Amino acid sequence: MERYDLLYRLYDEFDVETLREYQSFVDLFPPVDSRVALDHWEEVSDELDRLKRQIRESFPAGSTFAETAARADRETAFTALDLFARYDRAVNALVLDVDETLRSAGQTDNEIPRETLHILTEIHESGVPIVICTGQTLENVKGFMIQGLGNELVHSGDLSIVYEAGNGVFTPGHGSQTKRLLYQDLGADVRSIFERVRTRALSAAPDNVRRGCHLQGNEFNVTLKPNFETGSADAEAVIDDGLVHLLDALGAAVAERVGDGSDASADDREGDAPADDTGGDDPTGRANRGAAWARAHYAAADPEIRDVLEASGIEPAADEPDASVSIPDPVASLFDEIDVAYYRGDAAEIGSLELDKVAGVEAAFDVLDVTDPFALVMGDSKSDLRVMEWAAANDAGIAAAPEHASADVLSHVLDHDELVFDRGQSAKMLRTAYVMNLFARLE
Repeated sequence: MERYDLLYRLYDEFDVETLREYQSFVDLFPPVDSRVALDHWEEVSDELDRLKRQIRESFPAGSTFAETAARADRETAFTALDLFARYDRAVNALVLDVDETLRSAGQTDNEIPRETLHILTEIHESGVPIVICTGQTLENVKGFMIQGLGNELVHSGDLSIVYEAGNGVFTPGHGSQTKRLLYQDLGADVRSIFERVRTRALSAAPDNVRRGCHLQGNEFNVTLKPNFETGSADAEAVIDDGLVHLLDALGAAVAERVGDGSDASADDREGDAPADDTGGDDPTGRANRGAAWARAHYAAADPEIRDVLEASGIEPAADEPDASVSIPDPVASLFDEIDVAYYRGDAAEIGSLELDKVAGVEAAFDVLDVTDPFALVMGDSKSDLRVMEWAAANDAGIAAAPEHASADVLSHVLDHDELVFDRGQSAKMLRTAYVMNLFARLE
């Protein structure tokens, strides 16, 4: 209890609020060419040093408590101490989603706040590697990370980018391991299906989807994004229609792959049924059956997809027999390798279940030589939840989420460490990890 007593004393007896304001001013002061402004910065910096010195001289391990007071409010500091007492480990990696986690369209104008970027830099400088884990393309995320964190940090050898939700890993400074294209290791069946769906994603789409969506420039995943403001009514409507179209295109491609006499063999897929189970030489009938199978399979797997299909009036009612029981085994086995993700008003996406964010994070840790991870995992979506669940199952970290995260993500976070933060306030969770590591250094 000694550390708790010292922490109570710190926040009860010292003006830590002023100290934090001074620290924030010094850290985030913009570059200006003004003698008056620079003089003011120097005055605040001197006062900051004086307040920290008071704390250092009043506490055993005073530097730890001074830095804690400078960067964390009372709630954050006690949360960090509770977490360290529970796990007795320092955070040795950050695994961070970007959209609606580090930045928010609603609260941060879709920019990563300077406060968040600064604490990220401080944590990185303390020796903690960073894994940016996103569904975005590599070029997009690499560009804004260099803009926000600087070219030197991004190319330091201690930052990795898991992109397209786990299809590739980019870790500058690691020679032949700098870019790992994980999707190249997938089987020929799956890669062929993705190529077929990609070619039809817009060319064969209904008019409203073709006009209202664009195909994100992924290396592997097939992702439809709206040509409207994310989350708007128009975006929701066109992404719902885009989801139905992608399901149908996927089903047709799978049925075609299984039934077209290609190089997919019984050795490739154990237990395959004969090719003519998918419709023989009737391409239209085969495509229609494939679409129906895809709708049934993914509706059974994901309640959100079922809701979209039911709203479209094309999914069997919930009280009817499960249509998935009639799906041929070779078709079902391929569906079991392919993920369909739906993000209301934002995206409809087809990806590989073998290559999710967990696979990407494990590959990033391998390159970064994080052999015994205890990571802070931050995210808001179902793809992030898989990383959180992996971390929990392997005692490999703790999870945090914004208050607007999906219901399943929030349920997981609340069931574990209750690390929920307000929209646009990701820096609060990063400060928690920073202070946890300060306490760890006292051991």
